[in-house]
This record gives sequence, structure tokens and C-alpha cells, in this order.
Amino acid sequence: MKYIPFGQEKRELSEIVLGMMRISDKSVKEVEELVETALSVGINAFDLADIYGGGRCEELLGQVLNNRPDLREKMWIQSKCGIRIAEFTYFDFSKDYILESVDGILKRLQVDYLDSLLLHRPDALMEAVQVAQAFEILHKSGKVRDFGVSNQNPMMMELLKKEVKQPLSINQLQLSAAFTPGFESGFHVNMEGDKAALRDGSVFEYCKLNDMVIQAWSVLQFGYFKGNFVGNEKFQQLNQVLNRLALKYGVSPSAIAIAWVLRYPAKMQAVVGTTNPIHLIEASQASNVNLTRKEWYEIYLAAGNDLP
Repeated sequence: MKYIPFGQEKRELSEIVLGMMRISDKSVKEVEELVETALSVGINAFDLADIYGGGRCEELLGQVLNNRPDLREKMWIQSKCGIRIAEFTYFDFSKDYILESVDGILKRLQVDYLDSLLLHRPDALMEAVQVAQAFEILHKSGKVRDFGVSNQNPMMMELLKKEVKQPLSINQLQLSAAFTPGFESGFHVNMEGDKAALRDGSVFEYCKLNDMVIQAWSVLQFGYFKGNFVGNEKFQQLNQVLNRLALKYGVSPSAIAIAWVLRYPAKMQAVVGTTNPIHLIEASQASNVNLTRKEWYEIYLAAGNDLP
């Protein structure tokens, strides 16, 4: 497993992050087994959000940590807040709601602090001053060590940085070989056609420029939660390439697909959402695969993308 330096303390985090969005129907024993499997293969980063399973995912991990307090210091635990679900879903980055959310997260996890807190998606009504006040309280009280965002473009982050004192250390962005809108505009600069449209403000380049960790999510998905492309007959050419490279490197096709994400030259992490320990072990092997430039582009093209 490879590691990247993170945050103000430069803590070493695994390139693979265990995403725990889908554990709500698991038993405490099963979640403990999943955590132990992750740690055994060098995965020390764990991602949650207050809305996952309506809070149940955090509660389950909290029960594991209550039973096994020895695990806490081995784990880097991140959660997210800002999405509210009532009669409909909306976003809330107000000071009071952020503080209320973190208190709820800590209670469910049965821990004293979060290693990282992300603002979950953008809030158009965000007032950076209120976010800054909430972050300052959380940081000074020791409840949160580092902060970041998810799915935000450069200008949104600049608005936050105008008021927030703490560094924004992470941006969670969707990326896979079959979901690459963030790269298309870069390849089609100064060209005609829809792919030349700059829709995200060069967010990947911005994160690199500002030394932010890019946490890629849905690394095996195509579209917005449309399904897994590995082994999917809709992506025959892509799977032929993945299968061939899997044989070459002695790993699973999924590991090759994740290695494609990690090959981007930035501080990259891949969030893997499996609840199967065997699949998690297979995914962890992606960190040991360093695709060549030619192989990276071959996968990109096989996924149905084009180059000028």
C-alpha cells in the first residue's frame, strides 16, 4: 500500500479509502471484520457521512469502536455534513447546522474527534463567514482536525478560503475510467464541440495547484450511479483492456480500473465502497500497480472517450 501526506500534521494516509456508505444492513461483527480486513492490507482511511443509512452507518462503526477502542488510533476517520433530508433533499452550510451535525456524528461514532470533516456538496446559499465560524469552533475545541469539501469547483473553494482560516485539504470528486468530464475539456481546449466546454473550472488542476488531496468516488461506476462498468457487457472494449492488464500485473480487473484513477499525478485517493472483505483485498492491490502512460491512455480510449 502506498501513502500520501495529509493535512496540517502530514499524516500518512493510504491511497485506498474504505467508503462505508453501504454498511447500514451489516451486523456489528461484519463491520468489524471489514475494518480489520482494511487495516490488515494497509488501508487506514475510512469515509462516512451523516446521511449514510440515515446515520446508521456511523452508529455501526461507533459500536465497533466501543467494543474495540484499540482500533481508533489506527484509523483516520472522515465524515461529511451539509445535506439535509426532510420532505425533500437540500443543502445547509449554516454555522448552527454544521455544529449540530458534527455533535451528532461524534455521538454516533462514539469518538471525541474527527480526523477530517467535509462539506457535503455545494450550498448556493453558503455564507463563508458562517462556515469559518463553525470550523474555528470545531478546530479549537479539538472536535475536527482537518477540513475539506466535496464536489466543489475552484471559485466555490476560493469563496470559502476568503474567510476560513484552516486549509481546505480535500476535495471529493467523481472520477472513473468511464466518468471523465473533468478531463475532457482539458483534452479539447480551443476546439469546437461540447467536450471543449469548461464546466468545472479546471477543478483537478486547481486541486493539484493547491496541494489538495483528490478523493475520487464511484471509481468503478459509469455515469451518476448508473452501475459498475467492470464485467459489464456495455463496456466490452474497456473490459478487454482491463482483463489483459489484470493478467499482466497479476491483479483483478477492478484493481486495474482503480489504478487508472490513482495514476493521475496529484495527491490521489480512491474511495472503494465494497462491503465484501475479499473484494476489498483485491481493490487494495491497485495501489501497487503503476500503469504506463500508454496503458492509461488505452484505458481512457477503450472507455469510449476520444482524443483530438
